[in-house]
Amino acid sequence: MGRKKITVVGAGNVGATVAELAALKELGDVVLVDIVEGLPQGKALDMNQMAPIERYDALVTGANSYAETANSDVVVITSGSPRKPGMSRDDLVDINQKIVSSVTAEVAKYSPNAILVIVANPLDAMCTVAHRVSGFPRHRVIGMAGILDSARMRFFLADALKVSVENITAFVLGGHGDTMVPLPRYSTCAGIPIPELLSAEKIEAIVDRTRNGGAEIVKILGTSAWYAPASAAVEMVEAILKDKKKIVPCAALLEGEYGINGLFVGVPVKLGSEGIEQIIEINLTADERAALQKSAAAVQELVNMLK
Repeated sequence: MGRKKITVVGAGNVGATVAELAALKELGDVVLVDIVEGLPQGKALDMNQMAPIERYDALVTGANSYAETANSDVVVITSGSPRKPGMSRDDLVDINQKIVSSVTAEVAKYSPNAILVIVANPLDAMCTVAHRVSGFPRHRVIGMAGILDSARMRFFLADALKVSVENITAFVLGGHGDTMVPLPRYSTCAGIPIPELLSAEKIEAIVDRTRNGGAEIVKILGTSAWYAPASAAVEMVEAILKDKKKIVPCAALLEGEYGINGLFVGVPVKLGSEGIEQIIEINLTADERAALQKSAAAVQELVNMLK
């Protein structure tokens, strides 16, 4: 059998953290690819020297070409330009389309059966690019957004309620950006619906902070977040490689679900060894449905900007 093989494209903050967490969890051997010579090799060597201390037998290999990535089970694409203060995710369309396009072509050539996890922004549009370029079926191209947005919301809710983050589930649908649709009605604390525990005003403030969660960090830090985004991507990799059949919010190509066609939009999906094994359709109120349609329209605008 041998170990599973995970390729992470982009050895920057997000990519290196994905590699580190995947190795720590012993999900498989990791190939870290970057165009900068020495960067992935140096980080890989550092992680391998951490292995005896953290006690994991997963090998991390750094590479500047894609030959080393051959026959990967999962490929996480983090490469692309991060946001600077004042930039929206949408500002990155032109720069990152070129990068994601060339990366996907290489990856698909060497690992035709891989499942792609896309992390590059603007997320929903970059999923479209990867799907078009790879020619992979929709169940093997998945965007990381909902887990991160939900995690932000879960932290804010746990903080407001002064409870363990483990007690909180949160639901976020829609595009990864200003139009995302957090669903307090489906969010719970130890099974109790959030609206029974917090005032509408407090919930609205948390929903708003969740929407702007990425921008808040960019403003403070001067660049995009990486610990939580990497962790979210690794949760997806783990669900796939361990065939967990885990239901998580991800960006998936909808073909009529939720009344949306031909767009990558964040919805609850079941992740397993085949990638997306089911798209879960939940009942939405008229307001929630309208918000999701608005989110889809924003994604469509981005897709229209693609060359």
